[in-house]
Amino acid sequence: IEMFGDEIENLSTLHPLTGEIISEDPTVHVFPASHYVAGPERMERAVSGIEQELEQRLAELEKQGKMLEAQRLRMRTTYDIEMLRQIGTCSGVENYSMHFDDRAPGTAPNTLLDYFPDDFLLVLDESHVTVPQIGAMYEGDASRKRTLVDHGFRLPSAMDNRPLKWEEFLKRIDQTVYLSATPGKYELSRGDGFVEQIIRPTGLVDPEVVVKPTEGQIDDLVHEIRERVERDERVLVTTLTKKMSEDLTDYFLELGIQVRYLH
Repeated sequence: IEMFGDEIENLSTLHPLTGEIISEDPTVHVFPASHYVAGPERMERAVSGIEQELEQRLAELEKQGKMLEAQRLRMRTTYDIEMLRQIGTCSGVENYSMHFDDRAPGTAPNTLLDYFPDDFLLVLDESHVTVPQIGAMYEGDASRKRTLVDHGFRLPSAMDNRPLKWEEFLKRIDQTVYLSATPGKYELSRGDGFVEQIIRPTGLVDPEVVVKPTEGQIDDLVHEIRERVERDERVLVTTLTKKMSEDLTDYFLELGIQVRYLH
């Protein structure tokens, strides 16, 4: 997107790897960066569930004499519902995820772990810190959400937009490597074997670093790879994003280069 002041002057499609201009475009479709974009039927079903929960919660608050909290919740939620119907999203839409996902109250949320195979390998880096953090995530999040719910800022279903509980996390993992120079009691009790850390000897110098311009960098990379292939060597390429590594892998495969990406 090329801008001239506050106006869009030109729209172009670029090659994701080489950066070359592929086409000049009169229009471009931009999709919202949200997990909670839904079609009309699913949106209306979610909104209907939100409205039913709102009625129940307002009755509870009014029965308890919390009129201020009830008014606050009514204004906030009705505004969110109007935004959902008009533009398909709202501020804090993730707090209604239970309704969008058709989950029952209290059930575990969907996470990235649900998309991994059953025998995937998990590496917990700095496990002496990571393990306690995972164990404390649920209660820390619940404490904050509980305050919002009690004071009428959110519906109770906001509590279900949460991290996994420790027990839920354990059910979703299998093979695990705990990586730490100072492992805690939990990691030590779980480990079937230990690998000692190897420290690089003092005085071993770093390899020479050559900085090259970004223009034509992919062609230069292909040239460097082919030179090392001829010497029966291997090349490790680091990228900025996972998507870039996947696209680069597809491009190299088209060129007949043996390649695999690692995440």
